[in-house]
Amino acid sequence: MSDLFAPMRGLSLRLRLVITLLAGVAFGLGQAPFDLTGLALPALLVPFLMLSPEVCRRQAGWIGWAFGVGYFGTSLTWIVNPFQVDAATTGWMAPFALVLIAAGLAIFWAMPFWLAASSGLRWLVVPLWTLAELSRAYILTGFPWGLVGYVWTPTIGAQWAAVIGPHGLTLLTLTIAWLASEVSRTRALPLGLAAIALAIGLIGGGVYLQNRPIAPQEGTPKIVRLVQPNAPQDQKWQRDMIPVFFNRLLSFTEVGPRPDLIIWPETAMPMLLNNAEEALGVVSQSAGPVPMIVGIQREDDGRYYNSLILQDASGQTSAVYDKHHLVPFGEYMPFPDLFARINVGGLAQRAASGYSAGPGPRLLDLGPLGKALPLICYEAVFPQHAKTGGSRPDMLIQITNDAWFGTWSGPYQHLAQARMRAIEQGLPMLRSANTGVSAVIDAKGRIVDSIDLGQAGYIDVPLPAALNDTVYARSGDVPLLVLLLGLTLVGALRARSNSH
Repeated sequence: MSDLFAPMRGLSLRLRLVITLLAGVAFGLGQAPFDLTGLALPALLVPFLMLSPEVCRRQAGWIGWAFGVGYFGTSLTWIVNPFQVDAATTGWMAPFALVLIAAGLAIFWAMPFWLAASSGLRWLVVPLWTLAELSRAYILTGFPWGLVGYVWTPTIGAQWAAVIGPHGLTLLTLTIAWLASEVSRTRALPLGLAAIALAIGLIGGGVYLQNRPIAPQEGTPKIVRLVQPNAPQDQKWQRDMIPVFFNRLLSFTEVGPRPDLIIWPETAMPMLLNNAEEALGVVSQSAGPVPMIVGIQREDDGRYYNSLILQDASGQTSAVYDKHHLVPFGEYMPFPDLFARINVGGLAQRAASGYSAGPGPRLLDLGPLGKALPLICYEAVFPQHAKTGGSRPDMLIQITNDAWFGTWSGPYQHLAQARMRAIEQGLPMLRSANTGVSAVIDAKGRIVDSIDLGQAGYIDVPLPAALNDTVYARSGDVPLLVLLLGLTLVGALRARSNSH
């Protein structure tokens, strides 16, 4: 069999980097809204092929970085949209934000290549890359957007998230790609067979998981109403538009047969909870004897919170949840004194003072509907936030204002990640978004019904049933972390042994 590395050995570093960067762009097209999995997966072989045996660690690091720049520069193009809401003030930051964020996140991908080349063990790039992706969920408050494993979201392979989670899917994806890139080497047949076996297992297991039975719900199905006002961010807080959007919310709330639960999106109320008694009375009259979840801001002792409230059937506020994982530069300013000196401020509504973080996850008791775990906007991006340390919820509820993400890739990627949270936990997800996409997602990540991006309206949908507790819901990422650290330790010991 011909050596696939042979043509790579004659390439200059510059040409390797250009090819790898373009492959990163192709891999980025595997994310929503493109979902070109068939293009993205072959592109993932390129950085492994470029990591040929004669590449030094410095060159290897640049290869990983170039692939990351291409990937993040493509998949995170939506990052410029928040800066365009007030273009006169922050528009100039948009291109710098995209370039700097793509270049910065690419460092996470450069390190595994640099370390693997340093050890002389090329296979070590797989567990190290997975560790790098896992660390993205935690370092500097975390930003696990567009994980490698999400390339499977539009396919049957996404069902494996219920067993091994998104980071396990990342490890599986990278392993298959690395094995495929190694087919031409000495042990071509065993490695090729291993790659084929893993791919078959991924698809076959996905089919099995997709076909798991869901126990039918007892009694009459509970109907949930999602309301989407479609308030563009540049109009949402204009004095003359506030009553337009508020009346739109009210009209969608009071129309038609009464559902069992009504959900409004993030910051739907145009005033603080502290001053909202009269307005909430109007909302309660529109809803009738139906509990509601409403996005609202509140103030407590000089601190502002991005919150949601549960209004019970009598119109009383029975629970409050404060968002606890805030968006850096969007909802609060890290190192505020430093950025104030260079006249750089935040983007969100309360950016001048910043939001404060809530105490953490909590369950909402929805009575006959069961218990819900609320997530506000960005919190649904984090797999670790889709569960509590206590009893298991019956559903996930996300309220969000995706108007910040524009009308291109951001809202669809945010929706795709919400689907993954549903699969991981085996729970339905009720998602109310200001400008879309609002959706009811079943416990297997399938969209039952939705309101398109940029549309105003509402949907009444029967609440999907939950699956039994998934493997990932019980174990989280601990088994994977132990495996990755074990593989890294084995690699380190082998590298040390080889150096003597």
